[in-house]
Amino acid sequence: MLTGMPDRVRPRLLIDCDPGHDDAVAIVAAAAFADVVGIVTVAGNVPLDRTTHNALVMRDLIGLDTPVHSGCSRPLVAPPRHAGFIHGESGLDGAELPEPTTPLDGTDGVEFIIDTCRSSEGLWLVPTGPLTNIGTAIRLVPDLPDRVAGVSLMGGGSFGNRSAVAEFNIWADPEAAAIVFDAFDPSTPGSAAGPLIMAGLDVTHQFQVTPDRIELTRAVPGRLAAALAGLFDFFTGTYLSRHDEGALSGAALHDPLAVLAITHPELFEHADRHVVVETRGEHTAGMTVIDERRLLERSDPNCRVLTRVDADEAFAVVLDAVARFSN
Repeated sequence: MLTGMPDRVRPRLLIDCDPGHDDAVAIVAAAAFADVVGIVTVAGNVPLDRTTHNALVMRDLIGLDTPVHSGCSRPLVAPPRHAGFIHGESGLDGAELPEPTTPLDGTDGVEFIIDTCRSSEGLWLVPTGPLTNIGTAIRLVPDLPDRVAGVSLMGGGSFGNRSAVAEFNIWADPEAAAIVFDAFDPSTPGSAAGPLIMAGLDVTHQFQVTPDRIELTRAVPGRLAAALAGLFDFFTGTYLSRHDEGALSGAALHDPLAVLAITHPELFEHADRHVVVETRGEHTAGMTVIDERRLLERSDPNCRVLTRVDADEAFAVVLDAVARFSN
């Protein structure tokens, strides 16, 4: 088990996201259980203008007092690739959401990440979309991983959802992901980087918005809960329509686990592994290659790979977060 936090200390988080149904829930959980110093958007589930709009919607919907900056509009090398077939063309199809009333704070997302990491102690980076912003920031400031408490990301896994072996966030920008994973390699000279935590498909597919969990959400009074229940209905519909019958009971609610791994680490089990990202394989680009060998010559771990979550307890935590902002 990961080490618990005494007295539930509120960590400081900077969220890098591409909302996205599950990103929206990650923002709610982060606002409830952490101090969110900023939100940066990236192109991913939908183009940048939509992910930025959706982040502003969520900030207003929960009354979160934190800046929102837009970041990179396309991957470092790969062509732009989105996931409207999962999240709808808006990125948050399934609910009538209010238009944002507060303005965007800047279009300098990468610079904002760098400046915030330089000026803040004990800050966690929580990317829940493609790693373009974080990879660009590390390329510009190679010692950035040494300046943060750690990075907790949603992405990767031992199997894929955009190819047989590649998960969407890593597949969408494998070059940026490779920069991030390589930056946490303990063999890097002078490295003092904090932990890199990976909430990949192996653990996020354990955390599904089943019909019962959707109804539990709908039973929470207030506007936010009603909106999220509608989002869950849509999200689950697209998920189940794309999988074999019986393969899943609901949509995998990926992104909140990257937040809960920091705020509620006792909910998880993990294994420390060496992970690299494949960038060039014809059939394997975007694969997170997780070294499971027991050979002595294997590389030292650079990643804390989440392997199990107590899904019922984790969803209870999510419902607690929703109830705090639903009125």
